Amino acid sequence: MEATEVKLPAFTIVGFRIEANLDELESGIGKKTYDSLLSRKDEILLKKNENVILMQIYPMKPGFNPRIDRFTQLFCYEVNESDAVPSGMVSHQVSESKYVSYTHKGLESELGRSYDYLYGQWMRKHGHAPKGYDFEVWDERYNPESAENEIDMYVALR
Repeated sequence: MEATEVKLPAFTIVGFRIEANLDELESGIGKKTYDSLLSRKDEILLKKNENVILMQIYPMKPGFNPRIDRFTQLFCYEVNESDAVPSGMVSHQVSESKYVSYTHKGLESELGRSYDYLYGQWMRKHGHAPKGYDFEVWDERYNPESAENEIDMYVALR
């Protein structure tokens, strides 16, 4: 699948928020947060579907390095409307935006090559700049340890 430019309407997400760098996430905090979300998903009453969204919000600073610098990650579900937010969770509004959309196919551990393509080659070729956040949609195709894994990726564009 080729990367495509899409416009998505505003949406609201509810779930867990953490601040970490990639090394911290890969050491287990990301998996622990994901497992917590799954164990408490029934507390989020107005979910649009069962797809988990992993949103990543980056500080827009020169020399940002996700391996070293902390950024925000939200493990969440899209909701139909704002509702009471379960204890320990947050609600986050995402405004209407243009995105580059791409489906990563393969092991989750190889996801970095898809991000490198979108943030590097695709952005240069199409003359776009990132808006400071991206998100992944983990649906029924999400199987991180399998070569058959598929993750829909969206990088917000300025």
